[in-house]
Amino acid sequence: MAITISTAAADAACNAIVDLVDVATPGTIEIKSAASTVAGTSEVATLTFPATAFGASSSGIATAGTMVSDTNAAGGTAGFYTVFDGNGLAIWQGIVSVSGDDLDLSSLSVGATDTVSISLFTMTMPTT
Repeated sequence: MAITISTAAADAACNAIVDLVDVATPGTIEIKSAASTVAGTSEVATLTFPATAFGASSSGIATAGTMVSDTNAAGGTAGFYTVFDGNGLAIWQGIVSVSGDDLDLSSLSVGATDTVSISLFTMTMPTT
């Protein structure tokens, strides 16, 4: 039998994780060309979360607030991302693609000085 958790537990776990992004100053999401939990390593673009990065979880899903776009991207081929708190501590990382992964972008190719924005970003804590 697979482990399952209640919706209340999923909300509590999700809120605990996303609230870590709010430590110190606003956190960031760094889009990267290679997996790394070190800020600035393999950076393609960096966007800044609002002061309260995510709203409260509902049914195990927390949605990020409007992020500040990177209007001067470093450029490269996106394949990964890492979420950092305001002190630069990595909280979680994931896969970037154009469809069906943790973070979907309209294109994986980002030119130097391009503007990169994220219209929707969520953290999901599954119950099953």
